[in-house]
This record gives sequence, structure tokens and C-alpha cells, in this order.
Amino acid sequence: MLEQASAFAGEGVRCEEATIEETIASQHAGTFGLVFSNAALQWLPEHELLMLAVAELVGAGGQLAIQMPANADHPSHQIARELGRDVRFAGPLGGFEREDTVRAPEWYAAQLHALGFEAQHVRMQVYGHVLPETRSVIEWVKGSLLTPYRERLETEVYAEFLSEYEQRLVAELGDRRPFFYPFKRLLLWARRAG
Repeated sequence: MLEQASAFAGEGVRCEEATIEETIASQHAGTFGLVFSNAALQWLPEHELLMLAVAELVGAGGQLAIQMPANADHPSHQIARELGRDVRFAGPLGGFEREDTVRAPEWYAAQLHALGFEAQHVRMQVYGHVLPETRSVIEWVKGSLLTPYRERLETEVYAEFLSEYEQRLVAELGDRRPFFYPFKRLLLWARRAG
């Protein structure tokens, strides 16, 4: 992806590989015309400090554009958290609990205002995904929501976790074909005064 993006480098645009934490800690405060994050900031804690740090990267007249999944209140996410607390899995997880760090849209709007952005557009958008069946939700969340569980549990224990997750998910959502999976995402845009 970075290699392909490099084709657009030049005229003030450059491509670098760095973690969010490395970028925030860099000496780039106030130098970017655009700070863009797609489905990344939800993995980090302490959004009070995070928003301040990310906002500091945006220069005068610059823009901030952020998208974060915000589906923590959906049964697909609630069931995973409940299972993580189950005695069969809590010990093997070593105290890990999936934290929902994403706040309400109005909280981000207030933060952007307090951080000095003159214009903003903050909204929650529901994206509907038509999946073949209810169980397809499991494949949908394996690469994100369920990844920390897979990383922390032994193969056999994770298989048991997935089996229980599937049973509870189907019991809660019904065995539907096709299944409409409403997935919420928080979209933030803001611009600093020039």
C-alpha cells in the first residue's frame, strides 16, 4: 500500500511508514495540511489526550479527517466482551478486556471546538452490509474485534471461544439468510483557521 501511495509523492506530499504513536511523538506539530486516519484511532486509549495530540499535527488552514468504527453496542461486540469475562476464557486471556475507546459524536464535536477548529462536520453513519447469513458476522469481525482474543488464547481455547460466540450470536440475532449487519462508523472532519 505504501509503495503504491508513493506514486503520488511530490509537491509537498510524502509517504512514510510510522505508527500513530511515532507520528504523534515526532517533531511535526503544526506542519500538516491534512491529517487523515481511517479505522485506526479506535485501537488507542485515552481519546482526551489522543485528540489533543492528533490535532496538534494540523497546521493553520489544515484539515483533520477521521473515520472510526463505532459498533461497540451491537450484539456482535457485546457478546465478545461478555465471553471474555466468562470463567472459561477470562483466565487464559490474562485479564485482557476489550475496551471501547470511541466516544459519542457530540463529545468529538466539543473537543474539536475546544481544540480551535473553526469548521467541523461530525456524524455517525450506519453502513448496512448484507451478509449471506447471521454466521457471516463472525468472518466479518475476525480481522478486527476478535483478533486480540485469537492472539491471547491457545488454539483449542480460541476454537471453544468461537463456538460459544457463534451460538450466542445466532441466539441473539436469529438464524437469518441473508443477514443485514448494520455497522456504525463515526466520521469527523474539521478545518483550522488559516
